[in-house]
Amino acid sequence: MQLALNQLAAHLHKGLRPLYTLYGDEPLQQQEAADAIRAAARAAGHTERSVHTVQGAHFDWSAVLAAGGSLSLFADKQLVELRIPSGKPGKDGSAALQQLAAHAAQDEHTLTLVTLPRLDAQTKKGAWFAALEANGVTMAIDPIERAALPTWIAQRLAQQGQRVASGEAGQRTLQFFADRVEGNLLAAHQEIQKLGLLQPEGELSYEVVEQAVLNVARYDVFKLSEAVLSGNLPRAMRMLDGLQAEGTAEVLVHWTLAEDIRNLKRAKDALAGGQPLPMVLRGLRIWGAKEKLFERVVPRLTPNAAVRLLHSAHLVDGIVKGLPADGWPRDSWQALRKLAMDMASALQAAPARR
Repeated sequence: MQLALNQLAAHLHKGLRPLYTLYGDEPLQQQEAADAIRAAARAAGHTERSVHTVQGAHFDWSAVLAAGGSLSLFADKQLVELRIPSGKPGKDGSAALQQLAAHAAQDEHTLTLVTLPRLDAQTKKGAWFAALEANGVTMAIDPIERAALPTWIAQRLAQQGQRVASGEAGQRTLQFFADRVEGNLLAAHQEIQKLGLLQPEGELSYEVVEQAVLNVARYDVFKLSEAVLSGNLPRAMRMLDGLQAEGTAEVLVHWTLAEDIRNLKRAKDALAGGQPLPMVLRGLRIWGAKEKLFERVVPRLTPNAAVRLLHSAHLVDGIVKGLPADGWPRDSWQALRKLAMDMASALQAAPARR
């Protein structure tokens, strides 16, 4: 049974299932979901708790399987937690998880909570994950996307009796807040809590938020790619500044932008050859949010612009490696900024072709 994160509270109010599996790369929300399940378990009499962390190929799975039948004299129910940080249980683990899932469905005295990182599509097709899903509740916990972050912040402020101004002024405050904590939900949570301690309930002005909230954003090159493809240059430049400040290798940033340029050129050529764009993007292994962006920008990209961007990516590759190029900044980060701006301009300026 699959369950969305926003459905968890209502689900727990109705009653517990014997097996829960949480997976995703958002530590704050995974921790909060696990805490909610633990609290419901304690309220239901699961007073004994054991924790098992899978580390290495020689993990003793028999201890996990035995835990379900080893109640102490002082507890009538127990909570067994199984943490698999790698997301790869291995052959023995796969068999053990299938056995664990089958047993959990019949054991009313044990509640099992399995936590995993983000799983790819192939892993979710595995027999062990299918067994967890068939015999219990699975919940994907994904990061909060930048577009949804202001709403999430507003909701968290409301939980502690605070709010921003209505209308455009309030949206400006939320956008500022989101810019400062993007990619770092744990820090966002801490900054919201800090506002709850420093400020009374009620409306928070932009000035108050600006003074209180630190710049604790964390950026990654994949989100930079989405910002450039969407034409959001202010965000892209801010992310490049953040990546530089965090010590990200210039070669990694260049590879991300250059790979997008190569794929744009491949998609443009295939489209000109009569291939349908959805099939081309699948062949290039482009999906999710980036697939939607490619579907929008590829028809807008002219053949000449695609060739020009490819040449620019080649020049910046040399700059990153210490080779200057005429007409380009000598500094690697400045060259990366120019490449990002050229990409955004080429993808947004041309009218769509039908």
